[in-house]
Amino acid sequence: MQQIHAQIQVATAGEALIDLIAAADGRFEPCLGGAVYNLSRALARQGVATMYLNPLSKDRLGRQLAAALVQDGVVLAQPKPVQQVTSLAVVNLDASGHPSYAFYREGVADRATNAVTLTQACSQAESLALVCTGALALSPDDAETYLPWLAAQRQAGRTVVIDANLRPSVMPNLELYRRHVLAALQFADVIKASDEDLNCLALPGDNPLAQARHLLQACRASVIALTLGSQGAALLTRHGQLFTARESEPISVVDTVGAGDCFLAGWVVTLLQHHLPTDWGSGAVSPEVARDLLCSAIASASLCVMQRGCVPPTRSEVLDRLETVALDFAG
Repeated sequence: MQQIHAQIQVATAGEALIDLIAAADGRFEPCLGGAVYNLSRALARQGVATMYLNPLSKDRLGRQLAAALVQDGVVLAQPKPVQQVTSLAVVNLDASGHPSYAFYREGVADRATNAVTLTQACSQAESLALVCTGALALSPDDAETYLPWLAAQRQAGRTVVIDANLRPSVMPNLELYRRHVLAALQFADVIKASDEDLNCLALPGDNPLAQARHLLQACRASVIALTLGSQGAALLTRHGQLFTARESEPISVVDTVGAGDCFLAGWVVTLLQHHLPTDWGSGAVSPEVARDLLCSAIASASLCVMQRGCVPPTRSEVLDRLETVALDFAG
């Protein structure tokens, strides 16, 4: 295990659960899921040595979650299963395949951890360069778990990536939730957010780009990766640059479950390949680097939405799509 830990590039911390996705006939299809879980698998399937930090349940669902991670090449920081049950999410899809969620997360396995355990696992990974969290880990109820861990990772000089993948419908105090998310984002070097996330945070600005610029000014991150649904995505830097990209032609969307997670995986893969420093957005970013980041991320997300549930693409599939499908890029 020590030898494996020495190879780890990325550590992920956050939820792993079962998505119960509603079908047209009223039945629910169980799918392995959770934003950070999806991200972990997506990173590993694209060739990144990834360690998942949270524990998993000894129940049948937990064993399935663990097996899929291991099969994809993810290292489990806590390989011994715990007694707590697996988290569940009930997912309803609208006509465009966009999901809404209801979560069952009291007394569950992936929350059976603490900041000390997460930090110790990271300290054993000698080559660890980057950590990722977000989504349900941004709940105020888990502040004592994730905020000290994030502070320790930033102090250690690792790149901190936070996905502001917000779930306002399941947070009882929306104002407290907003304040806590903004506090957590203060630890980020890179923020990934959607236009819906920024709207939920009630940021000033009459459009997503203006809101993203405000967020950059209000925190210490040097880069925001902003997803814009069918309009593609944007890269905004503290230096003041803006780059955008989108699919040149409409794609066939089955559902968007896991799209943002696969987008972030494609982004992180490229970030690591370019060996970018933690504050790379504070100076001028070359159009070539911006193009690589955005196009890799969008291609990864597009391959995900063409399938039901989150089925992360491999790196070869992403590269094949980049070779065969034109993306509009501006910057």
